Formats: sequence, C-alpha cells, structure tokens
Amino acid sequence: MATSFSAANSSETLDVEELRQQHYNATVLSVDRIHETLLRMRVQSDEGPMDYEPGQYTALALGAWEPRFDGASSLEPDVMAKLIKRAYSISCPLLDAKKELVCCRDYDEVEFYITLVPKPDHESPRRPPLTPRLFNLREGDRLQMNRHVVGHYTLEPVGPEDNVIFAATGTGEAPHNAMSAELLRRGHRGNIASMTCVRYRQDAGYLWEQILLNEKFANYRYNVFTTREKVNMDQNDPNFVGKQYLQDIIRPEVFEREFGWTPDPKNTHVFLCGNPDMIGIPKKGSDGELEFPPNPGMVELLLGQDFELDQPRQPGNIHFEKYW
Repeated sequence: MATSFSAANSSETLDVEELRQQHYNATVLSVDRIHETLLRMRVQSDEGPMDYEPGQYTALALGAWEPRFDGASSLEPDVMAKLIKRAYSISCPLLDAKKELVCCRDYDEVEFYITLVPKPDHESPRRPPLTPRLFNLREGDRLQMNRHVVGHYTLEPVGPEDNVIFAATGTGEAPHNAMSAELLRRGHRGNIASMTCVRYRQDAGYLWEQILLNEKFANYRYNVFTTREKVNMDQNDPNFVGKQYLQDIIRPEVFEREFGWTPDPKNTHVFLCGNPDMIGIPKKGSDGELEFPPNPGMVELLLGQDFELDQPRQPGNIHFEKYW
C-alpha cells in the first residue's frame, strides 16, 4: 500500500510512493558516515554511468515530504510536495578495496562528500532544508540526481608538466579528490599539492586514502591543517602551532616548508574551493578595478605573488569554485 499523509493546515493528501516514483531517478548504494555531521555517499543513476569531467558538479534532490535526520518537522506546508535541490561537486574514492588508485569515472556510481548544515542559530535562523534529509538516507533509498553535470572548474588549463595546488576548506576538497586522481592516473609529471583546512582532524574524510597516496606518488603531497585542535588553541601545548589557515600556508616560505617546493606562477595552477572567506573573491568596482574583502583571501595573496586570476576572456592560473 502506498504511503500517504495529510499535512497540517492543508486538506491535501500526498501519496509519497507516487511522488517518489514520479521524481526519483537514482539509488543510494552506500553511506559511509565519517562522523555525525560528515558523510561520503555513493549514488547510482537508473540510466547508467554519467558523462563528466573531474571537478564538475551536479544536483541532488529530495522531496520536502522526506523525514529529516535532525528530527524536526519534515513538512513545510507551502512546499510539502516539492523537491529540494542543491548542487554538489562530484568527489572520488581515490583508492579501491585493494588500495590501488582509482578515478571517479572508474565507477558507474557517483560519490558525494557532504557535511550536515548546522541547526539554525541567531546568525542563521533559517532551517537547512536538504542536508538533514540527505543524512537520513540509507543504502537502497531513492533520490533525484541530475544527469546534466556542469562546471568550468576542471583540469582543462593544466599541462602535463605544470605544478598544481589544490586548496580547500572542508568538503570543498571533493572536486580536488577527483582532479588529483585524474592527474595521477595520467602520470602527471608536475608537482601536485593538495591542502585542506578543517576544524578538527577528524573532519578530513579522506585522510587515510590521502596518506597512502602520499606514500605511493613522489610528486603528490596532501596536508591537512586544523583550526580547533588543542595544538591550535592551547598555547601551553608543547606542539602549539596556532590556527592554521590556508592563507598562511600559501606564503612562499611556509608552503616550501610544508610541501618541499616553491610555487612559480610561470608553471603553476592554483585551484581554490570552499569558504568564500578563504578564497577572498574580489568584485569589480565602478572603475573596473578589483576590490577585495577586508581580510586578505587566497586570491589577493596569490596576486601578490604574480599569479593571475582566471576570468572570462582573460585566462589565468588562479581558479576558484565557491561552495555558498
């Protein structure tokens, strides 16, 4: 028997199974919970493998009628029969069960790296609509996945001997995983540095795979930097380093210490994904000049090292993808 219910303040009765059959086109194959607010999920389209480039994104959607992980009411009367959508970059498992390198396109399914959007507070009173529903999914559950994968945040400008820096915050490393694996599979000859900033080390959801990649490939180096561990906060800790933001790591002397080489804008591409404050996305002023946020982000710092921002009709070697 199909599931149905009546929403409060509405005479409309929804047939949930009918809505799922009408809208959903993909199945959850696996859910790997890193911890309570972080997961990796693999989804398979009903129509088979999807065509895309590493670094691109697509959209996931669930109905507003679906239950929420946080236990809040699953129905908002004005949208109760509608789909809730959000774009997610496609990630990559990096290693298979035999601990061998894999690319995202080695699999028929698609992997996503998702963090649970926090509950509302005084700064963000709006209740997050989609991620609490995604976090309620289990193997075999259904959802909608857009087969139209899009985005210009790809490896197209990277030459086989170019150096590459991937810099991300949190789940912003998802496209970088896919891009790194693709480069390594190609036998990329340049240096590849991938760095991620998270609050706690446990928030790096691909850490053990990344450690093995560090061991397998001489030209690849992954480092995770934290902001809220004891070594970041407690000045009495013998290993105290302070908060480690990527804006500090990109400074030439620090980067060379962490990764063993110095970025040269003549042969290096930098990819930035995640928190807009980290990226420091500039805007064009009325005079056409770039205007930067009050606190310098990666873009401004890299421009100061003679890198160039990649813009329409003006190619450069700083590429960014903001997550919100």
